[in-house]
Amino acid sequence: MSRNSVELKTNEQIILMREAGLATAAALSAVRKAIRPGISTLELDAIAEATIIAKGGHSNFKLVHGYAHTICSSVNDEVVHGIPSAARILKAGDIVSIDAGAEIGEWNGDSAMTVIVPNEDGTPVDSDIVRKRQILSDVTEQSLWVGIAALAKAEYLNEVGVAIEEYIYSQEINGAKYGILEEYVGHGIGRSMHEDPAVYNYAVREKGFKIKPGLCVAIEPMVVAGNQRTKVLKDGWTVSTKDGSDASHWEHSIAVHEKGIWVLTAVDGGAEKLAPFGIKPVPLS
Repeated sequence: MSRNSVELKTNEQIILMREAGLATAAALSAVRKAIRPGISTLELDAIAEATIIAKGGHSNFKLVHGYAHTICSSVNDEVVHGIPSAARILKAGDIVSIDAGAEIGEWNGDSAMTVIVPNEDGTPVDSDIVRKRQILSDVTEQSLWVGIAALAKAEYLNEVGVAIEEYIYSQEINGAKYGILEEYVGHGIGRSMHEDPAVYNYAVREKGFKIKPGLCVAIEPMVVAGNQRTKVLKDGWTVSTKDGSDASHWEHSIAVHEKGIWVLTAVDGGAEKLAPFGIKPVPLS
């Protein structure tokens, strides 16, 4: 990656990116509300697409060569890039990661969440495996916010990965450590959904890009409950754990500007989740 290839955004451009970020957030919120036993991942895909269109945008996932859907829906041992299907019916207790992105004008948003499918009445499934799945999701989500908080204070971008790794490896369940996927990382975002620089979810030797106002990135830890070795399924897209362990994926798009940071794909700009770190996101207007 050439450091000269990183496009820093102006305040005006960041404000436009916020529109795409909010459309992405709305799509994920609509999908979250719809998740229940018996729904197919293809139905969730249609809900996300309709939401993005209603917000004046279109799916940027569909701009990726060969991909025909608005979301990626990855269930249980699937980590990322799961393809929505009418045949993939969610069951109570499943752990499902939903990744979505919107483009409005020439600007992009990208975000992901993990949801545990509840019972028909909306109550949590009461079982050991589901409790472990919820903890896995919680650990992954918190590692994302640890990374965002690190971005707010860091001098170099790769400090984000150090913070995420330290947090994840400090967590365990029943004496077992979690694994961080190293083959798939975060990225810059702006006129394209995927831009330079790479954003690692683990410590690397290099310092990385020197953080400057205008830097916009998507941080997206992918964490598994077992070994981090993966395989790509026959569909050519879905990434699954080799040992069949459960996986979780959380992501937000974030802008750095002169006065602080702004989580573009969080409705509150990241205020609630960043408060425990003593960080107050600063919106631009």
